[in-house]
Amino acid sequence: MIRLYDSVDGEVRDLSLRDPGRVSMYVCGPTVDNLPHLGHGRFTLVWDIARRWFTFRGLDVNYVSNITDIEDKIIARSLEEDRSTAEVVATYEGLWWQAMDALGVARPSAAPHATDYVPEMIELISAFLDDDIAYTISDGVYLDVSRVPDYGLLAGQPLDSLRVGDRVEAVDEKRSPLDFALWKNAKPGEPSWLAPFGEGRPGWHTECVVMSLGLLGDDFDLHCGGLDLKFPHHENERAQAVAAGRVFARHWSHNGLVMVGGEKMSKSLGNFTSLTHLAETSDPRAYRLLVLRSHYRSPLEVTTDTIADAERALARLDALARRFELPVLAGDTLEVASNHRFADDGAALYAEVGAVLDDDLKTPLAVALLFDALAAANSTADAGDASRARNLAEAINVLFGALGLSLHSREGDVDSVSADLVARRDDARGAKDWAEADRLRNELVTLGWVVEDSSTGTLIRRP
Repeated sequence: MIRLYDSVDGEVRDLSLRDPGRVSMYVCGPTVDNLPHLGHGRFTLVWDIARRWFTFRGLDVNYVSNITDIEDKIIARSLEEDRSTAEVVATYEGLWWQAMDALGVARPSAAPHATDYVPEMIELISAFLDDDIAYTISDGVYLDVSRVPDYGLLAGQPLDSLRVGDRVEAVDEKRSPLDFALWKNAKPGEPSWLAPFGEGRPGWHTECVVMSLGLLGDDFDLHCGGLDLKFPHHENERAQAVAAGRVFARHWSHNGLVMVGGEKMSKSLGNFTSLTHLAETSDPRAYRLLVLRSHYRSPLEVTTDTIADAERALARLDALARRFELPVLAGDTLEVASNHRFADDGAALYAEVGAVLDDDLKTPLAVALLFDALAAANSTADAGDASRARNLAEAINVLFGALGLSLHSREGDVDSVSADLVARRDDARGAKDWAEADRLRNELVTLGWVVEDSSTGTLIRRP
């Protein structure tokens, strides 16, 4: 049984599923108005890891993560860059998916765009107005949170204790400072849609509740996102579902934030490092390993030193992959345990790692167990017990692959010229043209590669 911390209950509890063997999972995705930063990278990696582990354990996961393609920040960016909002969205959504691919994040089962669901949002808001759950003021339509009996559940505070602050907007005409916008009236030059209650655009909180219920249905299993979304965004999603008489998420789970000098990393604070920059200056796998080394609910400090340390750890993993000629796993493929064979020490390792991951995704403990096993695999091989060492090495590869971390037996940045030389050398060896094979080896060495022969062909790596 998989257990996760529940943000409402404040404790780790069993992940109770609506449909046995199937997980319906919604993760709040990006607002595509800028380059994705390390905070975005953390939440996508955390929930990608969770999804992969659920899948590895044999569950069928329907993983939905949205794209917010209409929002105040996008409009501000379009004005700043003197481009249409559609052009801004196309640019930054493209950069988002590039960053996700670089991190090895598997594509969602569905990635809905908010603008595709505006008719459903209009229908929901109309129903709220008809039932006097919502009301209109000069700038749009607002939900009256006093009509939601348990409003504030995710905030962990009763309604009357919540006050206007950084994440609660003050508008004089609102009945309560906590009431939030369902619909924003049109302004000149902004994208807008026609609705019975006036031309305008949906509020952010309404977008996600409509998309999640529309794609996953009532009583879906798991709603996830960064801790900064817990209140008011997730609370306001939940409030609309409750007000509409819908059964919303069974389980809420939130990941900790990326910190820089003790502050949250965010675009608004101006202290973010883009994922694009990270991918250009380091092995993107290092960030996944760094995320794995920290429990998903804990803050994560990202520095050049912690990334460099993760890269050194990756070098040990890649050396294991070269020594035992392990296949590359993960990537877009979601590994499933039943497709792999665990024997002897490898089976024992799987049982240990599985136990700590099933218990609230304790990835730091899992990583520690896997690196202990790495040392054991090398020492066992050095002692001449090849079979036992291979069982351990193969299990390490599979279990890291289950978490989305690929071990590379070749350098990941092999250029096209070097790759062609490797292919030609393998052809020469296959034809027993040893002179040509030696000549091609020398060319690779001249290009700075260490060349190793294996049963699967030529392996190259940087010294």
